[in-house]
Amino acid sequence: MEHLTKEAFLEKVFNFEQNKDWKFEGELPCLIDFYADWCQPCKMVAPILEELSTEYAGKINIYKIDTEEQTELAAAFGIRSIPSLLFCPKEGQPQMAMGALPKETMRQAINDVLLKN
Repeated sequence: MEHLTKEAFLEKVFNFEQNKDWKFEGELPCLIDFYADWCQPCKMVAPILEELSTEYAGKINIYKIDTEEQTELAAAFGIRSIPSLLFCPKEGQPQMAMGALPKETMRQAINDVLLKN
């Protein structure tokens, strides 16, 4: 699972410096985990995301963004609570989910939001 810097985010997800409106830049739909090292619920989500990234390899990308390091990215999405999970389909608007979701809920969101086409 790749940790995104702002540069990588602009290239692989959304270049918010060039586009005001959402425009997905990635090859595969993605799920982005906004987290911080001190956050306990984030630690519960991490192994689930590892499993899902294996399960959906080649279908979606799963990225992590450390909100402490990447404050500009966190601010760009108005992240106030973590973990926050951003589901970015290839077409259409991204959807944000807050909190430590159970694996089944994440799997359902991946199938409904990211792989619906």
